[in-house]
Amino acid sequence: MRVLILSSPESTHFTCMVPLAWALRGAGHEVLVAGQPDIVPAARSAGLNTVTVGREFHGKDLLTPPLPPGKRPIEVVGPLTPEMTLIGSRVWVLHSRYLAPRYLEVARQFRPDLVVSEIFDWAACLVGGALKIPVVSHRWGVDPMSHLMRATAEDLLRGAAERLGIEGGLPSPDVLLDPAPPELLVPGAPAGTPIRHVPFNGTGPVPGWLRRRGDRPRVCVSMGRQTIALGGLPMFRGIIEAFGALPEAEAVMTVQEEFLDDLGTVPANVTLVPPTPLRGFLHTCDAVISHGGANTLLTVAGAGVPQLVMPQLVDQFQGGDLLAAAGAGLALGTAGAQNDPAQVAAAVGALLAGERFTKGARALAGSMAAMPSPAAVVRDLENLRCAY
Repeated sequence: MRVLILSSPESTHFTCMVPLAWALRGAGHEVLVAGQPDIVPAARSAGLNTVTVGREFHGKDLLTPPLPPGKRPIEVVGPLTPEMTLIGSRVWVLHSRYLAPRYLEVARQFRPDLVVSEIFDWAACLVGGALKIPVVSHRWGVDPMSHLMRATAEDLLRGAAERLGIEGGLPSPDVLLDPAPPELLVPGAPAGTPIRHVPFNGTGPVPGWLRRRGDRPRVCVSMGRQTIALGGLPMFRGIIEAFGALPEAEAVMTVQEEFLDDLGTVPANVTLVPPTPLRGFLHTCDAVISHGGANTLLTVAGAGVPQLVMPQLVDQFQGGDLLAAAGAGLALGTAGAQNDPAQVAAAVGALLAGERFTKGARALAGSMAAMPSPAAVVRDLENLRCAY
């Protein structure tokens, strides 16, 4: 098969599809990723052939204009609500309408047998409908949004579908892949076809000392690249202060180099490292503090490590709540709790005390391991193309 992979212009949305792309390549299929400059570096770092379409999107601009200095999104807009999802859906749907002709041009040259896209790229459904080929949509993790956004997509893309000769408006994908295990499925969201989450956390070296366990329980602090850039410095300082009250533990905190000087002095049990592929050292960690980003949340969950989720944006809140309900960790879902070093320290201490959260995290990891691998899903997609 020839497979065209499309993604909205957010690299974190794209990376969920990398293991499936590898599995397709491993099965002998030709894969091409088409996307804006925002995702091309991630695709190339994964060893995938790419074609650049359009200009850079600058997704962070959607969040930074309304943020006062030193404030995080959670402190300004709070947790995600259905109303916020419906408002935000217009941005992604109209963006899909704008890019659809460009993707269709690439598709007509590449002549794919199958289109794979992440869940926010509705242009893929237009491409598949116009070329009469199957379309696979891929959730990137816990998904409380896409089913609420579908009505907006059907409304705003109806005209585009008609102009392409597609009867009945915007087509639905033939398959919806979902990497979330049963415990992390959002109530009310349409069921998808399970696909095991295989971590792709980028490339880079993992220091030798980080691949070995230390003398004390180790906690990794991995809050993604956007959190600190979106007003997160005060919270990072608070997390560091929290570990000053936990001398029995050591913390490894990933921080971009440009923010190191702004963090000030750190206690002896805190080590700052540049962003490092998380899966390369999770086996040496006893707990993780994360923002609940889809890839981070599922990477840690798949490794069977308890985590404290401190959500900042959109789907991260529900991901943290579902993880806590599964007994695999805790969530601090308010800005007040996240900004209080004492509450952060107490939550970390609870994760490290006893076996309760370790057992819950291991049970969740077992549930994820039982899901079909990307290689197994490829066999189903081959059958889908043959039956189309």
